[in-house]
Amino acid sequence: MIEYSVFILLGIFSGLIAGLLGIGGGLIVVPVLLFLFPLIGLGDSPHLVHLAIGTSLATILFSSMASIYTHHKNKGVLWDVFIRIAPGIVIGSILGSTIAHLLPGEILKKVFGVLEILIALQMAFGRNPAPTRTLPSGVPLSFFGVSVGAVGTIMGMGGGALTTPFFMWCNVAARNAMATSAAIGLPNALAGAIGYIVTGWGQPDLPSWSIGYIYLPALLGIVIPSLFFAPIGATLTHRLPAKLLKRFFAIMLVLLGLNMLIH
Repeated sequence: MIEYSVFILLGIFSGLIAGLLGIGGGLIVVPVLLFLFPLIGLGDSPHLVHLAIGTSLATILFSSMASIYTHHKNKGVLWDVFIRIAPGIVIGSILGSTIAHLLPGEILKKVFGVLEILIALQMAFGRNPAPTRTLPSGVPLSFFGVSVGAVGTIMGMGGGALTTPFFMWCNVAARNAMATSAAIGLPNALAGAIGYIVTGWGQPDLPSWSIGYIYLPALLGIVIPSLFFAPIGATLTHRLPAKLLKRFFAIMLVLLGLNMLIH
């Protein structure tokens, strides 16, 4: 059981980062799981990439519940926006898990690596978009939800990294943009995790204690400590230099993304 303690350490770290920077842990969890799985004897499974992504999405399901409670208590979630975009998010999540199932693991790794580097560069050098328009409604907002759900599910990170800047571009206050994005993570993670369970169900060569493409020991090891350490990270964010932290985290994401592309 000692080797499984690494999942607990990953949960502590991802929880702190999520609390400090308000970013879903999937950007860290997926590449680190791909590194850890062979170390605990899962290297022979041909489904490691799908397992890492599916497990990451399942962790977001639990962390988003805690986040929604906090943001709702602080009256930050725009529930009318949530209700309008959630159906598209769910459809996109189902679509994303289906696409991920059909793609070979190596291609998924490359896609993840490229997108992770782009997100890191935006985090390090990008500026918050100028609020130049209003939030769309109807078909445009639904289409955006489908796109966010699909990309977030394929990457196992949820869609917060995409919805927050979009909402701010549409004149939504930063506080409401981040809170509403956190709420959107719930239907994204729920539909995506179910999709990874269904598409992975009955696949050969999955490790024991897997439900579809979700590896339960990693899920439990990550979720439990992250729920305790995310609030600690949120407290530290008011005491540490946020800009410097984002630059440091961006460098880490670039290195993880490059590793996904090279190996």
